[in-house]
Amino acid sequence: MHPTQQHLENYAALAVQVGVNVQQGQTVVVMAPIASAPLVRLIASKAYDAGAKNVHVEYNDEQLSLIKYKQAPEEALAEYPMFRAKAWEDFVEQGAAFITIYSPNPDLLNEVDPARVAAASKAASTALSGYRSSLMNHTNAWSLLSYATPEWAAKVFPDVSQDEALHKLWDRIIDATRIGLDDPIEAWKEHNAKLLQMVDVLNAKRYKQLEYEAPGTSLTVELPDGHIWLGGSKANAKGIYFNPNMPTEEVFTMPRRGGVNGTVRSTKPLNYNGQVINGFTLTFKDGKVVDHSAEQGYEALTNLLNTDEGARHLGEVALVPHDSPISNSNVTFFNTLYDENASCHLALGQAYPVNIKGGTKMSAEELLAHGANRSLTHEDFMIGSPDMNIDGVTQEGSREPIFRNGNWAI
Repeated sequence: MHPTQQHLENYAALAVQVGVNVQQGQTVVVMAPIASAPLVRLIASKAYDAGAKNVHVEYNDEQLSLIKYKQAPEEALAEYPMFRAKAWEDFVEQGAAFITIYSPNPDLLNEVDPARVAAASKAASTALSGYRSSLMNHTNAWSLLSYATPEWAAKVFPDVSQDEALHKLWDRIIDATRIGLDDPIEAWKEHNAKLLQMVDVLNAKRYKQLEYEAPGTSLTVELPDGHIWLGGSKANAKGIYFNPNMPTEEVFTMPRRGGVNGTVRSTKPLNYNGQVINGFTLTFKDGKVVDHSAEQGYEALTNLLNTDEGARHLGEVALVPHDSPISNSNVTFFNTLYDENASCHLALGQAYPVNIKGGTKMSAEELLAHGANRSLTHEDFMIGSPDMNIDGVTQEGSREPIFRNGNWAI
């Protein structure tokens, strides 16, 4: 179905009340594709109803991005407008809440040289590092959600008409975000409570390492002392709870930077900067990717790994049961927000300081010393399957099952 007005009203209310939990007098920043304007207008209205002081909207247009990637001189791709980076840092200082609507066209940049895309991505990551650091520290409330577009729907459902594809994609979004229910906000409270129960179980275990086994995967991931599992809603620096991802099915923590060894194979395609990377394998030694291959998008994967020194190390390890709502839809979304919440995943690059005790008060050097990875990038990729088994190794050295056949065994 296409979303009804009530669906969109519910979605906007969810973004404002659960996504970023807008507070009286707060500025709200919305970044969104032009196609999502009907939802953005409702978000602005509901944010003001919730007491927002100002709602600042930044629209983006993928076709303009494509024109720039194809036609702009190379020096333009290596630049990022510093006034924009400064504005985002000002918003952070004001205590703004950030809502991002993400509607990828996975094939947008198929015909663009991956090196040009990599140059622009690195320029943006460098300029916005202060802003991104604040979000990864959970200094400010932020939330990421998606809006169905014809281009994205056509990639997900290529064998039906454009209109039917859009209907089918909206069905999945309505389902995954719970906006079709009578009381989506109450449903999210219950869902967050369930995720937090699993977080409590894992934090009580204090595992020393995780051991993964699946077809193409044999990987050991050490966890640093003082690691913290998180999932569902989080508290920002002011103690205001927010949901960074809608939908969300994951619980996640930080791997020890130098403690990853073995090989892991992806199980879903990764849409990275408008280019699809698929069927890829990474081999780790002492935390670092020392070899890689890909059936599709090898050059894009190489550029990702070469972003900086930290891009070859892991910054996140996340557990998602195969028997979960998004996974059970049997749809590959080519959108990491959805695909990562259908599958166990890892992330190359920057670690979340919130995933280690005292991390938000540590300097970059202290975080590194405690085993947290540092990088300009943070890119999740999916490794889960119904064949995956994961063991936890306790502080005493004994092994116990966490996942069997893709699902919780704990």
